[in-house]
Amino acid sequence: MKIGLLSDTHGTFDDKLKNFFADVDEIWHAGDFGNIATADAIAAFKPLRGVHGNCDGQDVRIVYPKILRFICENVDVMITHIGGYPSHYDYSIYKEFLINPPKLFICGHSHILKVMNDKQFGFLHINPGAAGNYGFHAVLTATRFEISGDNIANLEVGEWNKARMTS
Repeated sequence: MKIGLLSDTHGTFDDKLKNFFADVDEIWHAGDFGNIATADAIAAFKPLRGVHGNCDGQDVRIVYPKILRFICENVDVMITHIGGYPSHYDYSIYKEFLINPPKLFICGHSHILKVMNDKQFGFLHINPGAAGNYGFHAVLTATRFEISGDNIANLEVGEWNKARMTS
C-alpha cells in the first residue's frame, strides 16, 4: 500500500501535491484541512483518511474525528492533529501509548517535519510538516511511504517553496 501523508493544508491542495501523490493508493491527512472543500478535493483525488485539527471548523469536525486508529496491512496506525513527538507527547495521547501503543503514530500541528523512532514505545513517529501556505514555516512539506505487511519503508519527503502572499 502506497500512502501519501500531509497535514496543515489550511485550504491548499494544488498541482504540486497532486503530482507528488499521483501514484499513492491513499492519502492520510493529520488535521487542519482549512475547510471542507479542501478535504473534499483531496477525497475526490484519492481515497482519504483524516482527522480534524484545531483550526478546522464544525463542517470538517463532523466528518473527520479527533483521533483515527486503524490497521493498514499489518500496521496499527494512530493519527491525531496535536500529538507532540517522542519524549514530548500531549498528555491525552501519552496515556493511550501507556496502555496500547500503535506501530505508527502520525500527527501534525507543529508545521515541522519530523520522522523519528520512539524507543520508549517502539513505534515510528511521523509529522509531515505543513503542506499549506498559512503559517510560519518557510518550506512546504509532505511525505509518502509504503506499507507492506508490518513493514514501513521507502519514505520520501516532498519539499516546495512557500507561495508568496501579497496584500
